[in-house]
Amino acid sequence: MVGAEIATIAAAESDEPERAIVRATNSVVLRVIIFFVGSIFLLATILPWNSAKLGESPYVAAFEQMGIGFAAEVMNFVVLTAVLSCLNSGLYTASRMLFVLAARNEAPERLLKLNRKGVPAWAILFSTVVGFLCVIAAAVSPDRVFLFLLNSSGAIILFVYLLICLSQLRMRRMVPPERLVVKMWLYPVLTVLTAAAIVAVLIGMGLGKDTRSQLILSLLAWALVLIVYAVRRRVIGDAHLSDHGVEAEKSADPWMHEHISGAEVEVDAAVGEGPLDPDLIRRAREEGYANEAP
Repeated sequence: MVGAEIATIAAAESDEPERAIVRATNSVVLRVIIFFVGSIFLLATILPWNSAKLGESPYVAAFEQMGIGFAAEVMNFVVLTAVLSCLNSGLYTASRMLFVLAARNEAPERLLKLNRKGVPAWAILFSTVVGFLCVIAAAVSPDRVFLFLLNSSGAIILFVYLLICLSQLRMRRMVPPERLVVKMWLYPVLTVLTAAAIVAVLIGMGLGKDTRSQLILSLLAWALVLIVYAVRRRVIGDAHLSDHGVEAEKSADPWMHEHISGAEVEVDAAVGEGPLDPDLIRRAREEGYANEAP
């Protein structure tokens, strides 16, 4: 039920990012209706509501009710392809995020290295290694290490979506209206309602016995990241403004301008036309970005 945000990262490497994001957003709504609402509707019409098989594998039970004997094999194949698809998109996203972090001097500089085709190969390799380590943890310590990793990510995606909502509330006001090619529906009401719904789900997780541990471990994981960030910033300041960070950004500039131009909308707004937000100009000056076109 998650992963739609990957479209915004992948769109940056497409020929028409605005069109790609619109199509991806619209397809998410259609896919939720078909694959989630539609499949649940079919299950409700095929199986009795009090069937004991609903607690085991409802889709397999539905196939068997329809007389398909190899239902288990069909579902295993579907699950396998879904997992491989998630793995592929996860590696893609992780590698691109690592590349951007390395460009800001917040990850090892080696992750900036590209192969002949312009792909961040080291970032992909690093992400793959971490994935294999998780597989090993699942085999060696399924009840401790892997269970901790699994539970500590239980609410992370909700935190990510909550931060996306808060970022959109703040950043949309900082971008001139003429630069907003793709606009969210019913802004800011829908954004506020979405953030409130996420907070309600998090509160519900804290109240439930079965989900409380996931929320606590996710909060601990988030707190650890914030502590590391705070310590690093106190020691060297803003990583991307340090001498090493500036050099890293320069080495990443060709790839960033080619593939992730959409990620710099806020900075680019400072050299565009039309009315500018005074806070944006002030912050651009503080962070060393030029606010006048050359």
